[in-house]
Amino acid sequence: MSSLRVRSAVSPLRRRIPGLTEPAASPARSVDSLIASLRPEDPVHCIRPDVLADTAASFVAAFPGDVLYAVKCNPDPAVLRALWAGGVRHFDCASPNEIVLVRQMFEDAHIHFMHPIKARSAIREAWAAHGVRDFVLDSGAELTKILTEIAATGVDGEPGLVVRLALPKGGAVLDLSGKFGAEMDEAAALLRAARPHATRLGVAFHVGSQCLDPLAWRRALDIAAETIAAAGVAIDIVDVGGGFPVAYPDVEPPPLGAFMAEIEDGFERMGLPNARLWAEPGRALVASGGSVVVQVQARRGDALYINDGVYGSLADAGALNFRYPARLIRPSGAEPSDVDTGFSLFGPTCDSADAMAGPFFLPDDVQEGDWIEIGQLGAYGACLRTGFNGFDRARIVEVAAAPADPVTVPAALQTLAA
Repeated sequence: MSSLRVRSAVSPLRRRIPGLTEPAASPARSVDSLIASLRPEDPVHCIRPDVLADTAASFVAAFPGDVLYAVKCNPDPAVLRALWAGGVRHFDCASPNEIVLVRQMFEDAHIHFMHPIKARSAIREAWAAHGVRDFVLDSGAELTKILTEIAATGVDGEPGLVVRLALPKGGAVLDLSGKFGAEMDEAAALLRAARPHATRLGVAFHVGSQCLDPLAWRRALDIAAETIAAAGVAIDIVDVGGGFPVAYPDVEPPPLGAFMAEIEDGFERMGLPNARLWAEPGRALVASGGSVVVQVQARRGDALYINDGVYGSLADAGALNFRYPARLIRPSGAEPSDVDTGFSLFGPTCDSADAMAGPFFLPDDVQEGDWIEIGQLGAYGACLRTGFNGFDRARIVEVAAAPADPVTVPAALQTLAA
């Protein structure tokens, strides 16, 4: 089938792939027909371009500024093509490999180097080879590094400089307050130091991943406003980061409009009529557009042993105990039980830590040889796959959005459209 590609681990960032700009010739009609045809014994990642494009278009229409897709969330070329089709033109990149991938696919893309700590060679390559002009920093040392390495390239121009602001620990599922960010006084000093060198100057923050509280953005914008006032310099960009949540079986976030209302109100209160808003969504754009189909290799009571796990695409199901929607696929035509049971999952490696507590609710007669489609895995799924223990083989297929598949249009997409 021409839409299938066998890849090892995170291949888009590890090797050149021909035909990056072209979609698959013929997307599979449905996941069920695909599994019936292939009967795969390796995991199959299913990408739904139509869902991704629609979700991106909804977010771009709702956000009053520039939407920078966080490439780390899912760098698959099919995903990037779908987001481009949905209107995304800006990309948040954190490494030279991500920058190369995006530039190779989209010559006219706006690429922003949003990692606060960068290798010197990465700065030079981004600036001179790929036309990247925006850089994030959170220390004086990084500011000096950026300016020094840009000058060393001999390529003229002034960079866009964005200071990453530290936030207090919040209530997001995955807190991001500990690794990056300058405290308010330091951030104000950095803004003053950067202003003479910047063609545009900004402030950025991140409230944490999968943040369910719209007021978190209001509080962060208040901190940013206080920092800008202390700096006393003109600001061109306010970057509200990512963290926009999606729905999972045990999580129903507020509608997207609630987050946008807090951001718009907080930004208006900052009194920066000439500044531009940025956002860096990842999960909110792509979670609903991907799934993985795994095969049951053994059953022991309420535990299922499957061919994917925490060293593959289910890292968050293990480390963070995320629960995902799951459904049974039984191509034989045998009707499954209409009684559901909550199952735990074990991955294929020899490591006993390769476990996912769930529970994942499936028909109670699930058995060895059945397949399971696990949804909401367009984000932080295939991109986290490793080669540990030799279990690095997985197929990737583009699938036409089919209403018959219950994970095709999950609550997350409905939330974005609300």
